[in-house]
Amino acid sequence: MKKIQSALLSVYYKDGLEPIVRLLHQHGVKLYSTGGTQTFIENMGIPVTAVEDLTGYPSIFGGRVKTLHPAVFGGILYRRDDAGDLAQATQFNIPSIDLVVVDLYPFEETVASGASAEDIIEKIDIGGISLIRAGAKNFQDSLIVSSRNQYADVLNILTEKDGATDLADRRRYAQEAFATTSHYDTAINQWFLGATEGKEDSLIGGWGAGVTLRYGENPHQAATFYGDLDAMFDKLHGKELSYNNLVDVDACVSLIDEFGDEPTFAIIKHTNACGVATAATAHQAYVNALACDPVSAFGGVIITNTTVDLATAEELNKLFMEILIAPAYEADALALLQSKKNRILLQRKNIELPTKMFKTILNGVLEQDKDLVVETASQFTTVTKVAPTDAEVKALEFALKVCKHTKSNTIVLANENQLIASGTGQTSRVDALRQAIEKANSFGFDLKGSVMASDAFFPFADCVEIAHNAGITAVVQPGGSIRDKDSIEYCDANDMAMVTTGVRHFKH
Repeated sequence: MKKIQSALLSVYYKDGLEPIVRLLHQHGVKLYSTGGTQTFIENMGIPVTAVEDLTGYPSIFGGRVKTLHPAVFGGILYRRDDAGDLAQATQFNIPSIDLVVVDLYPFEETVASGASAEDIIEKIDIGGISLIRAGAKNFQDSLIVSSRNQYADVLNILTEKDGATDLADRRRYAQEAFATTSHYDTAINQWFLGATEGKEDSLIGGWGAGVTLRYGENPHQAATFYGDLDAMFDKLHGKELSYNNLVDVDACVSLIDEFGDEPTFAIIKHTNACGVATAATAHQAYVNALACDPVSAFGGVIITNTTVDLATAEELNKLFMEILIAPAYEADALALLQSKKNRILLQRKNIELPTKMFKTILNGVLEQDKDLVVETASQFTTVTKVAPTDAEVKALEFALKVCKHTKSNTIVLANENQLIASGTGQTSRVDALRQAIEKANSFGFDLKGSVMASDAFFPFADCVEIAHNAGITAVVQPGGSIRDKDSIEYCDANDMAMVTTGVRHFKH
């Protein structure tokens, strides 16, 4: 805990500031301020020291330079537990500044108003953004309040903690401060570039210049990738990755990461799995994955969690594929796979991936946590008279892993180690099931004894009835429909097993 003893306040927007100033005054905090904020505090009848009196310099160059002085930045940045810093603060008569309340000139609002370039340039904040960065950097000792949107929260903190803050408070506010400066600088950058895209530009501000792709989803769409592919893959062969390639690669990585060390192959087409299998060897896992849907596999993206050996490479080489991703390749396998000119071969590195997702929509951006949950037997609740066998439980776990990564509405049919078929992206769950059954039959699979996974609950008993008639013996679904009992009663009447998880896996 650190008690606030001094504060610098310099804000463009004053609304909501008064209660904070009064609370600081009640706690005996020494206040420093500039310009309009100083006048605002003085009009409240509260003593405040002008920054000019601290620095010995007036506001100069039309207000462009007010706070840029060692007495200010030293007071924010010096380390209170460092003997050398403490000695220098004493030597140069630099006071500590424990709280910085500052916002930024309204650059985006000025641009939006249609103002002249000269007026816009004058709204590029220099001192304010420097104060924010200084306060955020020294969060060990200082609290930085970088937006009026934080006023209510900081007032609660200072009230509840008797004018003090703890390290968690200061660290959180530092993170939010750097988010503020990142967005602000990105807006300035976009203005200089002449861009007009809007708020979503702030999402890419920290990703560097980006790599221009040949085109987006279609040739008439421009596209850029922002990120560091070299940190994630070594590209061993082939042409440059396209927009659609990257989307499919992302889907591949997300799916294969659901599986452990047992050799597994997944084949992706338009982000949906058309083949997934686990086996004792890489060769058998690939053969079984391809058997799921060899038609859709043509031109697909393939990923494995195991080393690609020569036997597996010989099978892979028979198929036209866009991309193959593996953690390792045996030398002779790699040489064979490199025989096709445009085939992209990626060797995956072990790095930590983000846990957040972003999507531009309407005139804004959606942000959510990634779906990092997948249910195993310990989360299954048997709701029927018949419980699934051990083999069926294993198959249900396998099916759920695939189901989670398939476009909704989806139904996945599987056995213990292999995707049999799936219905993807259908407008009704019945249609998804019928599609899956038709595909399974067309590729010669016997559905007797297989299992079914659904990404969401069954609103009616029609799906379990269709599944039973096809030979499916066990079902996993989230549950939660007001008519769950209809599906359960049908299963009980026909010796089917059903388990619920309580977790939905929509993928839009």
